[in-house]
Amino acid sequence: MKPIVNIENLHFKYDEAEILKAIDLNVPQGSFLSILGPNGSGKTTLLKNICNLLHPHKGSIMIEDKEVERIKYKNLARVIAVVHQGTDVQFDFAVYDVVMMGRFPYLKRFQTEGKEDERIVKKAMEDTSTWELRDKSISEISGGERQRVLIARALTQQPKVLILDEPISHLDIKYQIEILDLCKTLNKEHNITVITTLHDINMASRYSDYIVLLEKGNIRKMDTPERVLTEENIEEVYGIKVDLIRRNENERPIIIPK
Repeated sequence: MKPIVNIENLHFKYDEAEILKAIDLNVPQGSFLSILGPNGSGKTTLLKNICNLLHPHKGSIMIEDKEVERIKYKNLARVIAVVHQGTDVQFDFAVYDVVMMGRFPYLKRFQTEGKEDERIVKKAMEDTSTWELRDKSISEISGGERQRVLIARALTQQPKVLILDEPISHLDIKYQIEILDLCKTLNKEHNITVITTLHDINMASRYSDYIVLLEKGNIRKMDTPERVLTEENIEEVYGIKVDLIRRNENERPIIIPK
């Protein structure tokens, strides 16, 4: 399958500290890819390089065969939508207005939103079960609801790639499953490529087509969950011994610390 994101020999530094080292990564179009690794392994830094918030010291990142640094901001925002870590919103807008902000890449200077923008916003909110929240203040809703609103805003960009940085952090198990179920539905039904960082290894195993396992800025392994999440890989990267449990031979493993 043709990659929508292609990374070659990526190096990134903060001052003299090298955070990412010789990263080579192809993300197939229409796939669900999770990036795992201990704290400080470079997960968020890798995402920020992919969406051009940070610039590599060396190497290249191609989005649909174009160098990401050469793509104009508005054009890039039509291909990649980003939901950053945390659900805080700095201003007290109505939920509908927050979602409408995602239409910015399609508006010309001084242009106001039209009927088509309104249709796209309503569809995104219906797809994320946030339409009934449209008149509420963003500050009045729960963390799980707010995360769905931010995903709705990302969807109004009509992206081909959805990037999420720890989308289930600080959420209880009900909302964790709701958010990842939503992302998987968008991935399968709308063919949106999902790239996400996660701390929960079992959630990554359950939802991902592919997993990247980062260790100290290097890719330790990139493959299917069954091939990445082995007892040996987990022990060497995380420093803990685990058992892999399968309820049946067709299910993906459940990781249980010893």
